[in-house]
Amino acid sequence: MMAALALMGCQETMDERCARETREYTEKKCPAQIIQGVTIDSLVYYPDSRTLTYYFTAEGIIDDAEALKEHDLRGMMLKELRNSTAMKDYKDAGYNFGYVYYSTKNKGTRLFETTFRKKDYQ
Repeated sequence: MMAALALMGCQETMDERCARETREYTEKKCPAQIIQGVTIDSLVYYPDSRTLTYYFTAEGIIDDAEALKEHDLRGMMLKELRNSTAMKDYKDAGYNFGYVYYSTKNKGTRLFETTFRKKDYQ
């Protein structure tokens, strides 16, 4: 009985797990080019809003806010999120998912930003 209680005390909450996994992902895998012209810079968890936010930098022909809108980046990202099995636990728990793209040529300029909530991806 005591062993079971000790194990229960060591378990992470979903929020703790999310914070740890996003931190580890950023430390081990960022920055990394995910497709030509797009680099993932970090993945951050915001516990107050229960949002996992991906930060990207765009370069080349993708480094243009109008080009991103024209190619329906939001729609593509939502489709990818809906189909993602890697995010199943977070989706089941109702987490939010944010995506932010910054410009390379105009440092600090936000090209695109969106957040998906449970009602969007389910």
